[in-house]
Amino acid sequence: MGGRTFPREELDAALASMGVTDQTDVSRYGSGHINDTFKVETRRGTRLILQRVNTDIFDVDVLKRNILRVTEFLKAKGVKSLEVLGYENPWRLYAFLDGYTSRDVVEEPGQAYAVARAFAKFQNDCADIPSPRLEEIIPKFHDTPDRLRLLDEAAERNFEGRLAKVGPEMEFVDTWRGMASRIVDLMASGDIPERVTHNDTKINNVLVAPDGEAVVIDLDTTMPGSALYDFGDMVRTSSAAAAEDEADLAKVYSKKEYFEALVKGYLEGAAFLNEAERANLAFAGRLSTFEVGIRFLADYLNGDTYFHTAYPDHNLVRARNQFRMVRSMEEQRGEFEAIVAKYAGHV
Repeated sequence: MGGRTFPREELDAALASMGVTDQTDVSRYGSGHINDTFKVETRRGTRLILQRVNTDIFDVDVLKRNILRVTEFLKAKGVKSLEVLGYENPWRLYAFLDGYTSRDVVEEPGQAYAVARAFAKFQNDCADIPSPRLEEIIPKFHDTPDRLRLLDEAAERNFEGRLAKVGPEMEFVDTWRGMASRIVDLMASGDIPERVTHNDTKINNVLVAPDGEAVVIDLDTTMPGSALYDFGDMVRTSSAAAAEDEADLAKVYSKKEYFEALVKGYLEGAAFLNEAERANLAFAGRLSTFEVGIRFLADYLNGDTYFHTAYPDHNLVRARNQFRMVRSMEEQRGEFEAIVAKYAGHV
């Protein structure tokens, strides 16, 4: 993941390759764990964002094509977005969005509403990107049956001998197997269309200006997918009462008032949704959370090879946390479905 130390000479060379030679300071910026990001100060008084793409995760050529297509398309439409100033793989340069701020945690329902509106607008703005379709940055990224396959393979290998510790978690997974393919099957049948989706719909990927204008950032996983997974991950992250690695499960639940704010904001902006998509919004929250849980569990069984961990059972704690979130959403299923019906009726 990100975090490598870069000599100043390497950073200066990357900037020079994109036409910047008057930098006065280059320093680490942001809280991302995938790419390496730096804020650049120049003698002209302008600020820039320099970023090195993680070549262990991304095909940098495919990523560059997608990023440039999306940002140039939005710019041509007059939509505020990231402005690419230079792109020399694996480095890229963005204009710094002065005056915009971000949050790492949703602290009140109004913020959940704003997040949902921002991502709905992003999906709506990208809906008419002309052919050809965007390329898949990470194939099968949201394919829950395939995530189950990978979990089963990890359990069979039992590389670190950890399978004996996860009996209750594997039993929980088994109870959800029958529902795991719902969104994939609806897309295969054509009942749910493929859309341009962001695939990382957390609050810290929305920047907000003082006048309330919102800009969606971190477009690296923007690719074809289902709008339901985007909404589902908003529910997972923006309705959670606790961090995703909170070990005290008594503190872990999905907050109904935050869910309602997400539904209201999303449906106000996502007028493109069809009936099948609206009917599965509440389900999408459960499924997206379940999917992330099985990813944490598979990584735990594989010996923590993908997600960064701070202690030996970190991924197991995360998996248990996500499964408790799924239970919380299931316990409130009737109320959540009623909320969706309430706002879907106004679309």
